[in-house]
Amino acid sequence: MKSYITIDGRKIGPDYPPYIIAELSANHNGDINRAFRIMEEAKKAGADAIKLQTYTHETITMDCDSDEFQIKGGLWDGQTLYELYKGAHMPWAWHKPLFEKAKELDITIFSSPFDFTAVDLLEDLDAPAYKIASFEVIDLPLIKRVAQTGKPMIISTGMANKVEIEEAITTARENGCEELVVLHCVSGYPAPADQYNLRTIADIATRFNVLSGLSDHTIENATAVASVALGACLIEKHVTLDRSGGGADDSFSLEPKELAELCTDTKVAWQAMGKVNYERTEAEQGNVKFRRSLYVVKDIAAGETLTAENVKSIRPGFGLAPKHYDVILGKKAKCLIPRGTALTFDVIK
Repeated sequence: MKSYITIDGRKIGPDYPPYIIAELSANHNGDINRAFRIMEEAKKAGADAIKLQTYTHETITMDCDSDEFQIKGGLWDGQTLYELYKGAHMPWAWHKPLFEKAKELDITIFSSPFDFTAVDLLEDLDAPAYKIASFEVIDLPLIKRVAQTGKPMIISTGMANKVEIEEAITTARENGCEELVVLHCVSGYPAPADQYNLRTIADIATRFNVLSGLSDHTIENATAVASVALGACLIEKHVTLDRSGGGADDSFSLEPKELAELCTDTKVAWQAMGKVNYERTEAEQGNVKFRRSLYVVKDIAAGETLTAENVKSIRPGFGLAPKHYDVILGKKAKCLIPRGTALTFDVIK
């Protein structure tokens, strides 16, 4: 396994700050200017990339009212799949101006394609990477087609079992994908934090010999920040301007202030992980003098015995270490040792 991958010049891996993807998804709510503003806010917040979803209601499902195509329960209760995706999809005519906007903002942009024609569109736009959505992780022909572009790939694993994940990874690798990140994901909208089982992130990395990360559908940042400690090198969150905006994905998306906090807090968490270290750090150097040491707390005359009454372990730390306390008790003073003296072996017989 490579220790990192590169998307649009940015290295992604355990030795680099977490790569933050702002998922625009359906949060444009049918208005390209809203999509532009989300991109602007994502850039201000410090996100590394904007991600789109490239499909139409015609390419992802069919217009059918039978029971199997009805959504029952959850955020989209009462709609057919066709109706949901007709309102939620990113019009293909918007992709070029959105890619141009990203270039203007100097933020990376790529997408999740949902069929071969979507890959063709994104290749024409020279997308720097591809994301396979959780619902498509079992679509091995799509994974094969994306891998054959030779671009870096990100695969989400919501709902997938170990066999399905392994099949997806094998298909990607056998078809030319050399740069891959696999994201642990829970495909609930929103997903409860207590169902995330974040320890799976580290297991994905070791079990499948890949870089791992998190696709996070919780409505807070604690889960994402915690994931960094378990090795997540890439984090994806849905982003909107207003969680009460009424769009298909608004209710489980981060608002700009929360995205900024995510970018900051995950970087701090990554920095705090550091390395295994038992040496004194730079921040500690100035405080060593405030540790305990042995001090004379009453004048001790020459030849007088050192006792628990005239020697104590106190702060600051300029005297002998407290571990010598039992050794020096009962010893004699070589000379007068005034109260407030940091005790050393030089003044003890």
